Amino acid sequence: MGYVDEVIARVIEKNPGQPEFHQAVKEVLETIRPVVDRHEEQYRKLAILERLTEPDRQIRFRVPWVDDKGQVQVNVGYRVQFNSAIGPYKGGLRFHPSVNIGIIKFLGFEQIFKNSLTSLPIGGGKGGSDFDPKGKSDREVMAFCQSFMTELFRHIGPDTDVPAGDIGVGGREIGFLYGQYKRIRDAYESVLTGKGLTYGGSLARTEATGYGLLYYTEELLKLNNIDIAGKTCLVSGAGNVAIYAIQKAHQLGAKVVTCSDSTGWVYDPDGIDVEALREIKEVQRARLTEYKKYRPNSEYHDGRGVWSVKADIALPCATQNELDLDDAKALVANGVIAVCEGANMPSTLEATAYLKEHGVIFGPAKAANAGGVATSALEMSQNAERLSWTFEEVDARLKQIMVNIVHNSDEAAKEYGMEGDYVAGANIAGFLKVVDAMIAQGVV
Repeated sequence: MGYVDEVIARVIEKNPGQPEFHQAVKEVLETIRPVVDRHEEQYRKLAILERLTEPDRQIRFRVPWVDDKGQVQVNVGYRVQFNSAIGPYKGGLRFHPSVNIGIIKFLGFEQIFKNSLTSLPIGGGKGGSDFDPKGKSDREVMAFCQSFMTELFRHIGPDTDVPAGDIGVGGREIGFLYGQYKRIRDAYESVLTGKGLTYGGSLARTEATGYGLLYYTEELLKLNNIDIAGKTCLVSGAGNVAIYAIQKAHQLGAKVVTCSDSTGWVYDPDGIDVEALREIKEVQRARLTEYKKYRPNSEYHDGRGVWSVKADIALPCATQNELDLDDAKALVANGVIAVCEGANMPSTLEATAYLKEHGVIFGPAKAANAGGVATSALEMSQNAERLSWTFEEVDARLKQIMVNIVHNSDEAAKEYGMEGDYVAGANIAGFLKVVDAMIAQGVV
């Protein structure tokens, strides 16, 4: 058994009941095998892979809060600080009933390589809670966020760990979290990103993950002599990433015909109306069943099915493992030419393998959706300088970062004899930078 296989087996044995974490580790380690094989003696002696797959620390805490009926509720909070070899821990907070330690560890592990790919000095971490903000009043959300931060504050800081938003954590939640941090620490620090523009937030941060996904997709297609203009796209999700991915796709001349939420999906042959989608999701906080009121020509379907529509490009922007093997087969049968991931690990390993085997250009999440964390790091830079850059300046930096990720991944894949494998290329490029820093800093 080789070094990679030994570490994968050890991770599965030491972390039972955490399938998403196992999947993330397998996906990365299998693709960096050529690098590890080339340096196996050194990496084994320094236990590089063991250190990489074991978080620096895992924090779990109780979050009690009082609902509007006066009833005390109790949730669980997490922060996993995975690797700080190239900078302070950086990664979002997710508030969703599905959150558990395995989900947080998978996200934190992915974040190491995603952050490395941005070329910015940020390490990997992630956090969150099984709290569900849906259906809660603003006061209830504030009560939860204040309780959550009352514990989390002792573990984070501008040069230690800088959380951001994720699923269930938008501008409202970041504001409540930041207010409580400032109150406890009596300090105005750059400790959270995704803040409001009136208190240190960055222009273009809201749009960054969706825009970044399309800048990445556009450049990846260019690399393969394909123009994104005129292409039909499928998008899953209806949150922040999906909305701005759709907006930017339309700006680049493509047409997005689907979006989805947890109850169903919409097909709009005329192209998804971004303003209607924003009104439904950002203002009304309603379900996609409302979309037909704005676009009578559209179709609403319950359940899954967003990948069954014929299109050129698929952009999964909802959640992990939403695109499975059957979906991949449907996409290939319908002639899809590219799949680029806007969510974190939205394709199963089987789906990814099938798409690659059938010649589909595949842009992995840690590369394709790095725009959000890249712009969060740009927000940190602006806060450190006590400056606010223009939307155009942030957007231009974001685009350049995403273009560089495409080419760095491409070059890494070529160097290790895997030209065209952008999954391997992204993992290798991200891995090498982190490992070089780990080796330079000694056994820590």
